[in-house]
Amino acid sequence: MNLNQLRYFVSVADTGSFTKAATLQYISQTAITQQIRALEENVGAKLLDRNSRPVSLTPEGKVFLKEAREILGRVDMALTRIREASTGLEGELRLGYTKGYEHSDLPRHLRGFHQEYPNVLVSCYRCDTDMLASGLLNGEYDVIFTWDSTNIREEEAVQLQVVEHVPLCVALYADHPLARRSELTRRDLKQENILYMSPSGTGNSFGDAFYISLYQRAGYQPNIILRSNDMESILMMVAAEEGISIVPKYSHPWDIGTENVVFVPLSGKEETEEILIAWRRDNENPALQRFLQKLPHV
Repeated sequence: MNLNQLRYFVSVADTGSFTKAATLQYISQTAITQQIRALEENVGAKLLDRNSRPVSLTPEGKVFLKEAREILGRVDMALTRIREASTGLEGELRLGYTKGYEHSDLPRHLRGFHQEYPNVLVSCYRCDTDMLASGLLNGEYDVIFTWDSTNIREEEAVQLQVVEHVPLCVALYADHPLARRSELTRRDLKQENILYMSPSGTGNSFGDAFYISLYQRAGYQPNIILRSNDMESILMMVAAEEGISIVPKYSHPWDIGTENVVFVPLSGKEETEEILIAWRRDNENPALQRFLQKLPHV
């Protein structure tokens, strides 16, 4: 028994005629008659009453017709799903993002992608930048959103694209003397205790070196009392008036428990956080290509 035999049988049942079914299936009447006879021999039952006009189903044929339709329907569905998967219309996309970036426009981008490709499951993983880079290189993620904190630009196996330049701002407790300013510069922070928001868990990376150099260009070495890549913990310490911090703009819209925190824009052309999207060059996941096509370009 094969799928063509099932299709020929269903066609005869629908039209009540071997001749009409043969025309619809683009084969000869002799061929369709032979194929259905072979099908009957295979199932061990007579399926069609050839003596009636139009051709009718036997009791066994009525039972088998229902099963044949379901089999063909499942096969057609499977073929459709395979085609969709091969074109990125179905499948899974494993997405990693740096801590805190859930407060950015990323959820909106994911929602738009899901609406267009509802059969692609986007699995999201929140990690620090070191783990993101390692996971990408090890094939744990299809794509990551990250700071350039692990010198990932130097990896030949990785393709990169800048997603956005996020403005930085100063997080201060509400009673801080600088909290009422409309904007600040790093030079204004010379005497402050800094809760340093590090791109990397190690605190020794390209991103860290860049931001420390901005302090040095402002004329001083910052008094860093804590290094952390956990934005929520840093903001909680700011709220407790233990120090101040420089954080990306997206850090404050959704934060809870930081009612005592004020955010003041940090002026300066380089006072931004560059967010990169990165993926392996050899990744052939069709869903990844669909996702990359939908991203905004800086």
